[in-house]
Amino acid sequence: MKVFISWSGDTSHKVAKALRDWLPSVIQSIIPYVSSEDIDKGARWSSDIADELDESSFGVLCVTPDNIDAPWLNFEAGALGKSVDKSRVCPFLFRIKRSDVTGPILQFQSTIHEKEDVYKLIKSINEACGDHGIEEFRLERTFEVWWPKLDEELKTINVVDQEQTVDPVAEEAGGYVSRVLEEVLEISRTNQKLLRDPTTILPPDYFEHIMERIERHSRIRRRTMVEDRLIEERLDPRAMEEIVIRYRDFLRFFGKIKHRFDGLPEVEEMYHLLRRMDDPLRYVCNNMGMRLPKEVLDEI
Repeated sequence: MKVFISWSGDTSHKVAKALRDWLPSVIQSIIPYVSSEDIDKGARWSSDIADELDESSFGVLCVTPDNIDAPWLNFEAGALGKSVDKSRVCPFLFRIKRSDVTGPILQFQSTIHEKEDVYKLIKSINEACGDHGIEEFRLERTFEVWWPKLDEELKTINVVDQEQTVDPVAEEAGGYVSRVLEEVLEISRTNQKLLRDPTTILPPDYFEHIMERIERHSRIRRRTMVEDRLIEERLDPRAMEEIVIRYRDFLRFFGKIKHRFDGLPEVEEMYHLLRRMDDPLRYVCNNMGMRLPKEVLDEI
């Protein structure tokens, strides 16, 4: 698989050559392309680059402090975005922050010069290789072996800094704003990725599980509603009201005559039966909005 490495400027050129020499050591099936190193002598420069852009399956843009606004880099970024899937174009940010990136390059998911981030880039390139990629456990081990070499070479690259006087307070405030912008950009890119493929965090089987729960709860609710309706249809509230009234009259009558039969076992047993009837009848009364005096049995 061909990987197009774009550069502009001296610092960016050094980064591109370092990546060109290092990438095949990790993934042997890829063929990196850097214009200054790979254009055949005598070839037409513009047509050669155009052909490579069309044939490449992955693009890496070497972005540095001195070329972040370079027209040629932005041109190649736009060309790569048209000829290669945007998810397979990655700006490699060398000694700049994500919040510093502007223009066409902003649309791509970037990589910074850090071990974990570079490994993510390598994984993406390996996935783009398809059947020619290597197993992930081999990729991780190979990366661990070759990472120190790339890291050491990149650290030897010097960037010419322009001398300027910086206000410490303004620098601290600017650093805070920059960190916030980086977080916002990261969230924005993550959201775009989720919109393109929501299954990355919400797999189909999760939706199936949720739908099954909703359907199960709906069935239970429908069954409960049917049961409630059947109860309402079978039990006429007027009949229940009549039962409560007659029960109340019976309690009062029983209270009047109970003293005449004190000591009889039958009367005591009837009293306990009434106590047991009181709780369910009181429950029915409460659900129907009726009242049953609490002191009825207490007065007996």
